[in-house]
Amino acid sequence: MNTTAHFTDAKVYAGLADLPHFNPDDDHDPLPPPVAALRAEIAAADGVLICTPEYAGGLPGSFKNLLDWTVGGGEIYGKPVSWINASSVAAPTGGADAHDSLRKVLTYAGARIVDDACARIPIPRHAVTDGAVTDPDLRGRIAVALRRLVEATKP
Repeated sequence: MNTTAHFTDAKVYAGLADLPHFNPDDDHDPLPPPVAALRAEIAAADGVLICTPEYAGGLPGSFKNLLDWTVGGGEIYGKPVSWINASSVAAPTGGADAHDSLRKVLTYAGARIVDDACARIPIPRHAVTDGAVTDPDLRGRIAVALRRLVEATKP
């Protein structure tokens, strides 16, 4: 079985730290430039893959802030979305509480969650070199999740 995912284009969102704190009173045009850029990237994407750790039993606050900015724009509505937790095992739930919170917010926002592409993949530190997962079996598990999301973007 070929577990390599092929993409014509994949983009990592790097603007999390630039987003202002969410305030529903500010969710109108003109949007703050980092929010407009986030929404434009989501609108342009065929699908969205999220990788988030669990922090204090839920989503990290900065990531919840990003999600809050996605609700009002509607760009994620109907869009195929999945998540992976490719990190060390988060105690005590392995990321389950973060993923439950993520599912709640994404469902509220109308995203089309691709359950077959959602995965918890514990990655031990020794399987990572220079920020890249080097273990072929673990890379294959990540590739399977990615391929399933890509397949969900096709008509």
